[in-house]
Amino acid sequence: MEAENLELITADSPSQRVGAKPIDDYVKIEHTVKMLSLANAFTLAETYDFFEKAAKELDVDPSSLDIFSEPKLDGLAISLHYVHGLLSYAATRGDGQVGEDVTHTIKTVKSVPIKLATDCPPATLDVRGEVFMPKAAFEKLNLQALQNDSKVFVNPRNAAAGTVRQMNPKIAAERDLQFIPYGLGDYGELKFTRHSEILKFLHTIGFRKNPHCYSFHGSFEEFEKNYHVMEKVREKLPMQIDGIVYKIDDLSLQTALGFIARSPKWAVARKFPAQNDVTQLLSVDFQVGRTGVLTPVARLEPVFVGGVTVENATLHNMDEIERLGLEIGDSVEIQRAGDVIPKVVKVVAQGADRKPIIMPERCPVCNAAVERTEGQAAFRCTGVLTCAAQGAERIRHYASRKFMNITNLGTKLIELLYNKGTLKTIADIYTLKIDDIASLDGQGEKSAQNVLASIQTSKTTKLGTFLGALGIYEVGEEGAKNIARYFKNLDAIAAATLEELMQVPDIGPVMAKNVVEFFHNDNNQAIIKKIRDAGVTWQDEPGAPVQPQPLAGQTWVLTGTLQHLSRNEAKALLESLGAKVAGSVSKKTSCVVVGQEAGSKLATAQSLGVKVLDEAEFLAEFNLGH
Repeated sequence: MEAENLELITADSPSQRVGAKPIDDYVKIEHTVKMLSLANAFTLAETYDFFEKAAKELDVDPSSLDIFSEPKLDGLAISLHYVHGLLSYAATRGDGQVGEDVTHTIKTVKSVPIKLATDCPPATLDVRGEVFMPKAAFEKLNLQALQNDSKVFVNPRNAAAGTVRQMNPKIAAERDLQFIPYGLGDYGELKFTRHSEILKFLHTIGFRKNPHCYSFHGSFEEFEKNYHVMEKVREKLPMQIDGIVYKIDDLSLQTALGFIARSPKWAVARKFPAQNDVTQLLSVDFQVGRTGVLTPVARLEPVFVGGVTVENATLHNMDEIERLGLEIGDSVEIQRAGDVIPKVVKVVAQGADRKPIIMPERCPVCNAAVERTEGQAAFRCTGVLTCAAQGAERIRHYASRKFMNITNLGTKLIELLYNKGTLKTIADIYTLKIDDIASLDGQGEKSAQNVLASIQTSKTTKLGTFLGALGIYEVGEEGAKNIARYFKNLDAIAAATLEELMQVPDIGPVMAKNVVEFFHNDNNQAIIKKIRDAGVTWQDEPGAPVQPQPLAGQTWVLTGTLQHLSRNEAKALLESLGAKVAGSVSKKTSCVVVGQEAGSKLATAQSLGVKVLDEAEFLAEFNLGH
């Protein structure tokens, strides 16, 4: 009927769960509120210590904290965005700030309401939760795969993640994915005082409950009791869990604590113990990474550990091998916890025909000399730009989804182009032609056009993203963003001294030294110039560092709606004065600037005795009258 009468199709029609066509590519979505990851604890002592530190910062006794525990579902974090009660889009976590639009597959999940079960829905609502595959559905999926002689999934989490990222929603609809919420992102004018209230609210508007959630006071004994309860029910649950999430229930205390980097200071994931088994070390290979570091990798007699058949394990470096007293032929204990790469824990028994593990003198990829970095455990290939392992990996890093997001330029294609000599540096990406790609095995003109389209799209980026994409040793995603925010433009970063770089928040001497050395290298500067000449652009961060900066070392918070400045303008202004602008209020906050309809941040500031200014007072304080 809808096919014949298109005007009858509504957003919450049952047909919309499986009615979408396969998509060609993923669209990026910026989260309205950052999606955080949880810090991990692996013992009772670590768990208690986490909340003991939180209690100390709040100046309260740990046992007075109300703790809420819920099973940590082993799936994929998703944000559901509703507008006036109707599902608008669904997005993955991504880097926490920007995720991928997966609405086409999430609509097929029956436990995700297309329309909220309320007569008075909020204007907008971001529901955060976990998409997972129940154990029974996982077993059914793998049984079908075996019958069809297809590849099986190693665990339910991989199966859920793979299903969500299917281009074709009809395939996703055939698999019994489930969704259970664990909180909210942006919830507009709604008012809550506790996390447990949020979960009750979500249940009333149509979402499933997470089984075995408990509330208790934060004493050592109560954490211990809760853990043993969950350990017993773990195997009986219909879904796989890999731990327990503990949260401070009081939302005002959550706000007071805030977060660091990507993790909240009011919640932690207590992971279940790693699973171990014993096998034999057959050989050791040395892999060359993007930065030239040679990493020893153990090749093992296959053993089933933690739901996965393990054949390889990291040995980290030669110091670790020496510490273990490890040689080829030994029987070793292997440990695997969650998604952590399997590692060799200890030597269980020495082999009869042991052979020592020796670091090669020449790079196994390019045959350049291998040297040990002074003062470090790392051995590096000296080939740098001539080493294929480093060159191809640098290009892959640059083009990855996390950085320049050249979606159709994948690892396999990069290796083909690199081995052919078409791609030698990241700058060569922007000189690729259709024939360079279409002439390769397994490629065609349509594939080549898609790659060139992705390259063209990537030319508009952000300064922090581009800086991270350059692959400067030990400068990760967050470090690159911090440097970009501080210096505002690439020329200032390139000219920065070691001392100036060390003024950037969270940037230490090693990272600062690596940045200086990178930009003092003529080859690197030449490559950057080629990229910019090819049309890669970004907007410089607003403003410029002001000297002197009267708010240097201070932390300010903005809340409510300002009349004369946008939130971004106010943030840029504060940063130009040297302040760090945080998203939450704590005892360490220097000042809170409040606009109209200020929320809980104002109340928290008042309760903690933090200085508060309205917009007029803020502008007057720095002679910025409007």
